[in-house]
Parts: sequence; structure tokens; C-alpha cells
Amino acid sequence: MYGSRPTGARTTAAAGVPALPPAVAYNRFRTMDSAHAVREKKLAALGSVFAAVVLVSLKVFLAAATGSLGVLSEALHSGLDLVAAVLTYLSVRVSDKPADTTHTYGHGKVENFSALVETGLLLVTAVYVIWEAFRRLLFAQAHLRPSIAAILILGFAMAIDWTRSRGLARVARRYQSDALEADALHFSTDVWSTLVVLIGMTAVWLGDRLHAPWLAYADPLAALGVAAVILWIGSRLGKRTVDALLDAAPSGLVERIRESVEAAEGVLTAERIRVRRAGNRHFVDVTITVPRLLSVEKAHDLSDAVEARVHRLVTGDVMVHVEPRRDSTEGLFDVIRAVAQRADMPIHEISAQQLDGRLFVDLHLEVDERLSLRQAHRRATELEESIRRELSTDSDVNIHIEPLGMHIPGGEQLRDLEAAVQRYLEVLRGEYPELADCHQIIVRSVERRVLVSCHCAFEGDLPITRVHDITAALEDHVRRRFPQLDRVTIHPEPIEEA
Repeated sequence: MYGSRPTGARTTAAAGVPALPPAVAYNRFRTMDSAHAVREKKLAALGSVFAAVVLVSLKVFLAAATGSLGVLSEALHSGLDLVAAVLTYLSVRVSDKPADTTHTYGHGKVENFSALVETGLLLVTAVYVIWEAFRRLLFAQAHLRPSIAAILILGFAMAIDWTRSRGLARVARRYQSDALEADALHFSTDVWSTLVVLIGMTAVWLGDRLHAPWLAYADPLAALGVAAVILWIGSRLGKRTVDALLDAAPSGLVERIRESVEAAEGVLTAERIRVRRAGNRHFVDVTITVPRLLSVEKAHDLSDAVEARVHRLVTGDVMVHVEPRRDSTEGLFDVIRAVAQRADMPIHEISAQQLDGRLFVDLHLEVDERLSLRQAHRRATELEESIRRELSTDSDVNIHIEPLGMHIPGGEQLRDLEAAVQRYLEVLRGEYPELADCHQIIVRSVERRVLVSCHCAFEGDLPITRVHDITAALEDHVRRRFPQLDRVTIHPEPIEEA
């Protein structure tokens, strides 16, 4: 998803028909995949509605035929499952709609709201079952009519619950659908609650055969077991639903995101992470700090890398806010460059010396050539004061002011001077045996200043410190020999790459 995708038309080998550009084909694939997901989720929800209708019909018939409170509670439970299945189907239809101008975060909260309604229905059912169970245990004994047929029908209903629970859970995991997961949870509790009722029905049937009337209490006790299951599953579902509606972050997710983000190269810290959830999507806001000398382009690339890391943890939208910070590894020159960069003042040729406990800093400041001396001096003074405040030490800052040089004149190259510099550098090779070659010597005149640049080749294994000493000495020699030169710049390179 985040790799480079080359663009351009391609032709299929078989038919010679131009293929779609990869980016277009990728987006079309994503659209087709999303449509397939919506269709599969809808089919799973419709299957649940059909299964719930079958289960309610079976259990209502059994409740009327046997008079069992356990079966009646199961019928009520399955009736609520039917309502929940219908709500799930409707919520899946709405929640997968794309965001619009009214619902800018999409419609995913519909799934959470439907789960809240299902939770309320579950709790109402549990209260009724508990009340009826205690009434039968303490005040009115109902006459049950258990049979082998009723027990077999309950077993068949339990098989339907198990099959639907497995199917819904599979689709819910594949597409991270809360609504389908809640529906799968409903059917899975039906499996256990039906098993409890089946045990109660079997106990009553055995009581009739073994002349043990005390076994008749197994039915209301089984109903209490069903109510306990309903309360347990309802509390779990209710907590998750309320957390989602109140934008509570999933447990441990913020910590995992922080660890992943701060592991990205270039990120100093992840200062603030906010996560909200709507349906199967997460919305993540991350504030990261980066070195303040980082360019805007590099900071943008880093934010893209952070988004990719978060997307590997969650499905949804990620917003990354970048804040510059002073890095603990910054050196003196980095601090000075950061101050100038913040003030939008281009500088170069920074040097610093420590003398008698006092820091002396020299640098060149480039200003707009249309400024007057008063205006340019004011800008230089502002920069000096900013640097002294940032350094927080006893320091002197001396700034050389020069024109920015926004206009680059053409001018003719000074051929004779180039040849003279070339001959003089050949002579200097005798003093510096490490110097293998000097070439590409260019002399140019820029705004009444004569500049020289050239390339010098050295052995590639030489330490860079030694190379720097030689090139600095060469530049000094050339400037003393040709005082008309304002600047000499030597580019060192390995001899094998010259």
C-alpha cells in the first residue's frame, strides 16, 4: 500500500490491450474489495436474521408444548437475538456508507449504537427471567411436559446457534465488524444457555421417570443460569459499546502506537496520541517531535512513515502533526543554523573560537541586495541577539553582511586566469604528494566578485581530516598568489571516481 507504484500505460502480452496504470488499477481493486466486504457482511447479517426466525419459532413452539420456563426464557432470548440480527443488518447497511459533508467521520457509530440497544434488550430479558424463576421457585410450581422430542429439538436449535456463531465470528474477524461480532456473541451465548435449558429439561424428564419431584426445580434453576449468561454477555457488550460511544481508546492500543512511532528513525518523541473508534475504523491523531533542522520535505516523509506504522496496527484514518524540537545532539553550529533558519536569514561560513572563557562567533549573513545599510544592519542585530539568547553563554557574535545574490549574471569565463590557476596547482603537487590531480577549474565573475572552483583528486583511503587540511592549504596558496580572487572552493574526491 505504501510502496512506490510506477505509473504509465502498459500492454497485456496476450491481447495487446493497454492495461490500466498501476495506481488506477490499485484504487479500482480497493473499491472492488470494499464492495465485496460490504456484500459479504450483509449476507452474513441476513443469514443471522433467517436463523433467528427459525430458532424463535422452534422455541416458542416448545415453550407452549412443554410449559418450561427455561425454554420460555430461551425463546425470549432468541427473540431478542432476532431483533439484534435485524439491527445488525440495518447497521451494517448504514455504517459502511462513505463519509459525507454531514458525517465527516463516516457512519461507523451506527454499529455501536445498535449494540447499545441490543444490550438494553438483553438486560430487560434477564430481569424478567430472574423474576419468573424466583416466582416459580418460591410461590407457584409450573407443570412441565418434557419429552424426548423437545430435547431433540433443543439440540437441533443449539446446532443452529453454534453454526451461525462460527460463521458470524469468521466474517467479523475478517472485516473487523463490531456489529457482526456482537451478533456472533449473541448466538454463542445461545449455545450455552440452550445447553443449560437442555440439562434442566432432561432433569425434569428424569424426575418424572424416577419419581423424584424435587428435580422439577431444575427448570427454574436452569432459567437462572440462562439469566446469568445473559447478564454476563450483556455487561461485556455494554461496556464495549459505551466505551466506543464515549471515544475510549481500546486497551493497550495507545501504548503500542507510541512504541511503534517512537521506533521510527528521526522521531524524537510521540508527545500526544489520541484514538477514537467508530464501527470497525479507528481515527488516530499523533503529535511527533522531530529535530528542528529537518527540512519540510524530510519532515513530510517522516510523517508518511509514521502513518504507515500506525496503519499496520489499526484500520482507519491517521493524522500526524509534526513539531520541531531542539535535539540533545545538536552542536554549536547546528544551534546557530537553527536560529538563523527560524528567522529566515541565510547564513554561511560559521566559525567559533573560545578565548579566556568567552565564545567568539563569526558568520556571514546574506540579505536582500535592495536593502539599505540601516535595514540590513537591523536584521544582523536581531540575529546576533537571537544567537546570544540561544547559546546562553558569555559570547560575542560578529556578522559580516553581504548581498544575497538573487541575480546571477552570465559573464565570460576568465580563460587566462583559469590557465594560470591550473599551472600553479600543478606546481603545488610537489609540496603535497597526496594530491593526485586537479581538474575542472572554473573562474567566473559574480557581482564584481571573482570566484574559482575546482576538483582535486586524492587517494580514497586518506582520512577526511588530512584531506581537509590539504584543501584548506591549497585554497590559501591560490588566494595569496592571485589576490584578485574573492573565493576559492576545492571539491575533494577519490581518485578512482575522478
